[in-house]
Amino acid sequence: MVEISDGDFEAMVNDVYDGLPRDMVEPLENVAILLEDQPAGARPRLYGLYSGHPLTKRGYYGFGELPDRITLYKNNLAEHSATLDELRARVRVTLVHEIGHYFGLDDARLHELGWA
Repeated sequence: MVEISDGDFEAMVNDVYDGLPRDMVEPLENVAILLEDQPAGARPRLYGLYSGHPLTKRGYYGFGELPDRITLYKNNLAEHSATLDELRARVRVTLVHEIGHYFGLDDARLHELGWA
C-alpha cells in the first residue's frame, strides 16, 4: 500500500490527466473529476466510477445540465499499489477507463483495448 497525502494525490492526478493525449481530453465537455475515498464496506470495491450520460446515449444536452462525474477512489488505488510509480500507472489506466465510458465504451471493449 502506498501512503500519499490528499494534496500529493491531487497533484499526481493532475499530472496524469495533463499527460493524456489531447484528442482524448479535449472533447470532454461538462465533466468533473472528483477524488474521494470509497466508503468502507461499499461493494464492489472500485478504482473509479463514471456517472453521467455517455455521448452515445445523449439526446438533447443543454444549458443547466449537471456535469458528468469521474470519481477516482484514492483509498482503493493506493491500497493496491506498492510504489508511487505503480499508483501513477493505476491512476492513468483508471482515468482512461472512465473517460472511455464517457465516450460510450463498455467494460468489454475497454478490456479489449487494455484499459480495464
